[in-house]
Amino acid sequence: MTRLATVRGTVRPGWEGVREAFARGQADDPGAAQLAVHHRGRQVVDLWTPGTVPTGRPFGPDAIGVLMSVSKGMVAVCAHLLVERGLLDLDAPVARYWPEFAAAGKAGTTVTDLLAHRAGLPAFTDAAAGVTAPALFDRDERVRALAAMRPVWQPGSAYLYHALTYGHLVGEVVRRVTGTSVGAFFAREVAGPLKLDLWLGLPWREEHRFVPQFATRPVPTAADVARAVHAHGLAPDHRLTSALRAAAAELTEITQAFGTRRGRAREFPAAGGIGNARSLSRMYAALVGEVDGVRLLSRPTADRARTPHTDHLRPPEPLDRFDGPDRSRFGLGFELPRPGEPLLGEGSFGHAGVGGRLGMAHPESGLAVGYVCTAMSWEPSAGPDPRWTQWTAVVREAAEGSVRG
Repeated sequence: MTRLATVRGTVRPGWEGVREAFARGQADDPGAAQLAVHHRGRQVVDLWTPGTVPTGRPFGPDAIGVLMSVSKGMVAVCAHLLVERGLLDLDAPVARYWPEFAAAGKAGTTVTDLLAHRAGLPAFTDAAAGVTAPALFDRDERVRALAAMRPVWQPGSAYLYHALTYGHLVGEVVRRVTGTSVGAFFAREVAGPLKLDLWLGLPWREEHRFVPQFATRPVPTAADVARAVHAHGLAPDHRLTSALRAAAAELTEITQAFGTRRGRAREFPAAGGIGNARSLSRMYAALVGEVDGVRLLSRPTADRARTPHTDHLRPPEPLDRFDGPDRSRFGLGFELPRPGEPLLGEGSFGHAGVGGRLGMAHPESGLAVGYVCTAMSWEPSAGPDPRWTQWTAVVREAAEGSVRG
C-alpha cells in the first residue's frame, strides 16, 4: 500500500489528483511543506502538511520560511521590471551603472553576464576560508570587494553557479539604477501590489510566523568541496579551487545565520528571501499573466527572461571536462529545466532553493507553482527534488484537463 502524508488545504474541482500526489511526495519527508498552484491567474491548489516543526509552532499555509536560492528569482524579477521600464539595458556593461565594477578586467562584463552566472565571481573572496557571517552581512564591504576582484574566468566565456554573490551583483545594479536596495524595491514594486508574504529582510512584525528549517543530512563543508574538486582535477592552489571552497564555507555560515532573528532581518538577496508557497505561486503567476488586475512582466519580457544563456557554454577549465547533459541551465536570472525534465512544461522558468524549495511558471499553460519545505536535504542531486516529481506531472495533466473541459 502506498504511503501518504497527512495533507490539509483545498483544491478546486479537476485538481483533486494533486492532493494525493503531494501526499505521496511528502510521505517520507520528516518536515512540513506547502504547495500552491495558480492556473491562468487563479489559485487552484492550496495544500500543506503539518510535518515536524523544530520550534513546535503550528505550521499552516500562512507560515513563512527561508527560501534559500528561490530568492534569486525574486531579485531577477526586479531586474526585469527595470528592463521593461527602459531603465536597464541587459547588453550594457555593468560599469555603466556601477563604475567601480570596471576594475580588474571587468570593464566588458555585461548585466547579462551577472544574471546568467557568467561573471566569474562565484565567491566573495579568493581566500579558501571564505567570509564569516558578520562580514557577509556588511553589504557595502561585500560590494566593494566584488567590484575590486579579478574574475576567476573571463566573464562571458564560461558559467558556474554564483550561489551567494549573485544577489549582491544584481542587487547592486538595481540599487544604482533605483537609488534603493533590491529588498526595498521588491517590497514596493512586487510584494506591495500583489500583497505577497515575501521579503528580502524579514520585518519584526512578521517574526511570529517564521518556522525554521532543519537539515536532514550534514551540511557539506569546505573540506568536502576540496576533496570533490581535487577529484575533478583541480589543484589545491588553483583560484577556482579557492573560490569553490570559499563559496561552500560562506554558504554554511549564512545558512546558520538565517536561524537567528538578526540574520533573517538583514537583506541577503541571493538566499535570504523569506515567504510561503502561496506568495511564490502568486508572484510567478503574475509574471506570465494577470492576477487580480496585476501583471508584473509583459509576454516579451518574460520570454526574454527564459531564453537560454548558458547552453552554448561550459563550466570554466578544468571543470569543463566533466560537463554533461545533466548540467544546470540558466536564462536571465532564472533556472531552466534540464533536458528530459519538463517540470511544468517545456519552456518553464523559475528557481529552486537548496533543500527543495521551488518557484516556477510556464507561460504557455498559464501554470505557476510555489513549494516550501522545512526539511532541508543537502543530498547532491542532478535533477528535480524527488518530492516534486510526484506532483509536477499531475499538475500538468490537471491544467490540460482544465483547458479541454
